[in-house]
Amino acid sequence: MKKQKPSVPASMPREEAQQLVNLFNAGRYADVELRARLLVDLYPATPFAWKILGTVLLVQGKDGLQALQKTVELLPTDAEAHSNLGNMYKALGRYEEAAASHQRAIRLKPDHALAHYNLGIVLRDLGRSAEAVASFHQAIKLKPDFTDAHFNLGIALTDLDRFEEAAASYRQALTLQPKFLGAHCNLGIVLKDMGRYDEAVAACQRLLALKPDDAAAHNNLGNLLKDLGRLDEATAHCREALKLNPDYNEAASNLLFALNYVAGQQPEVLLNEARAYGERVAGRVTPYTSWPNTVDAGRKLRIGLVSGDLNQHPVGFFMEGVLKALSTQAADRLSLHAYATQARRDALTERLQTCCDSWCVAAGLSDHALAERIRADGIDILVDLSGHTAYNRLPMFALKPAPVQLSWLGYFATTGVAAIDYLLADPWTVPPAHEAHFTEQIWRLPETRMCFTPPDADVPVAALPAWGKGHITFGCFNNITKLNDEVVALWARVLKAVDGSRLMLKAKQLDEASVKQGLLSRFEAQGIDPSRLTLAGRSPRAEYLAAYGEVDIGLDPFPFTGGTTSAESLWMGVPVLTLDGDRLVSRQGVGLMMNAGLPDWVARDADDYLAKAVAHAANVPALAALRAGLRQQVLASPVFDGARFARHLEAAWQGMWAQWCNKQCNNKGVTTDA
Repeated sequence: MKKQKPSVPASMPREEAQQLVNLFNAGRYADVELRARLLVDLYPATPFAWKILGTVLLVQGKDGLQALQKTVELLPTDAEAHSNLGNMYKALGRYEEAAASHQRAIRLKPDHALAHYNLGIVLRDLGRSAEAVASFHQAIKLKPDFTDAHFNLGIALTDLDRFEEAAASYRQALTLQPKFLGAHCNLGIVLKDMGRYDEAVAACQRLLALKPDDAAAHNNLGNLLKDLGRLDEATAHCREALKLNPDYNEAASNLLFALNYVAGQQPEVLLNEARAYGERVAGRVTPYTSWPNTVDAGRKLRIGLVSGDLNQHPVGFFMEGVLKALSTQAADRLSLHAYATQARRDALTERLQTCCDSWCVAAGLSDHALAERIRADGIDILVDLSGHTAYNRLPMFALKPAPVQLSWLGYFATTGVAAIDYLLADPWTVPPAHEAHFTEQIWRLPETRMCFTPPDADVPVAALPAWGKGHITFGCFNNITKLNDEVVALWARVLKAVDGSRLMLKAKQLDEASVKQGLLSRFEAQGIDPSRLTLAGRSPRAEYLAAYGEVDIGLDPFPFTGGTTSAESLWMGVPVLTLDGDRLVSRQGVGLMMNAGLPDWVARDADDYLAKAVAHAANVPALAALRAGLRQQVLASPVFDGARFARHLEAAWQGMWAQWCNKQCNNKGVTTDA
């Protein structure tokens, strides 16, 4: 957001006005504010007095709304005044009014580059990234050397997955300002999104060369190295980011997320790291301890869903069928309210929004502003769908804006946030002995903790490829970060034990030649000739699903097992061999296979994994028969039955709410029906 500096007015004593302008330009804002307040008392009808008061309050981060409203009342044709009022509305989280003010400024002064730019900022906050792009383009047309406009154009283009154009915008910003740290940082991020990992790493390293103590650069490089499976380096950079900035919650979340991939990681270590995160965010806020919600276990509940992934993302894929079912079969008992913490929207976002009673674009809201919005909306149960993944708002959950809070779906471990009451699991993923791994209380659904939406792509199940090829093809479409040395070693044993077998790996990282060669070398070091591996990169979803037609048996990695990929594999008729583990992230494969009716595809240990792979590969007729009926089998199972899952989810929410109501009533010496 850019603010318009005040100019000397013609209608006021110039000496007094010029002194204020000089003080403002010198950055002596407290002095300007003091004198401007005296001026509005002395000259209440003088527009400049109100304008400079509103402007100086705005640049100090104070509430200057009244002064700026008075300014536009006195100067209705002053474009700068309207634009600054728009900036004030934005600072207060009133985005629609902010956009309207900037649009009025543009109507008054069509060549006002700053107003076009500030309108673009607000439109992106509203989730209207395509319109934001048009505003930034107009600002650049009027002012070609507008570095910040090029930079924010890159951000808006990234929202729209227009990565090549975004990279070009960041590069133009760097041409204008070679040491623009944010542009170096975002260029690295968008290159990663494009699958150009070597260039992305180089961009982050250039940023660190310019500013070695830049916490964001260490965090982003850590995230990149995590995607490349270089976990020791990744965690080291995340820890360095936290050392440089102890309040860097995103780096702390990235560290926790990366640790889930580490083989041999003890649950107690992860718990301690998560608990430290929770204590840190809790120590910076004063949580709410009372709520205006009516204590009534029988009334209609207001459910809040907080996520940055309500789009073409695994969370969106799992949520669609469930929300559709809830919005129809439970409409008289539940009211659904979404808080989208990322500006990006797509066709799936539109479908999800139709299932909700309200939709708040929360990307631009501070934690306190979002918490206040949630309280104003009367949310009874607030659901975190992110955990320690991107766009999470866990620090906001630490404020406890809703009486009942839970974490579900988007993450596979404890959040560590004490203000989150429950974590939603099932009997398979979190057995009783594992409850000590969580700061949350475990609430189990009776069958599965997640239910996948049948893909809308019309991709039929292919015939078993082994019939035509004469050999078994194993496959894994998980990201390669999960393919640690133990996984590669065990899969090499499988390939050696099954004569003539092949392995197909498909992941976004495999678009990068150096990543592909590195993976081939790792298998070659285990005695597997590269000719036995097929490596493929990303593709559109229909093509991605069709690629399962090349696979006979899915192999699940460990300790971070598959979720979305396993559900998609089952849908495409490919059973997945999974390894039992000692924590939730290591047992999601167990939950999926048991609920899909495939208990003989769950291995106890590495030797059992090998034995089961060999046995299943040896029985090609059984594989063909299973494949032919697997889609119908899983469609009727808890893994894909959205209506069935929605009933269990609603019962869990009702149970949580009844417990809270009883606790409130018991504290007052009365009881309520559950």
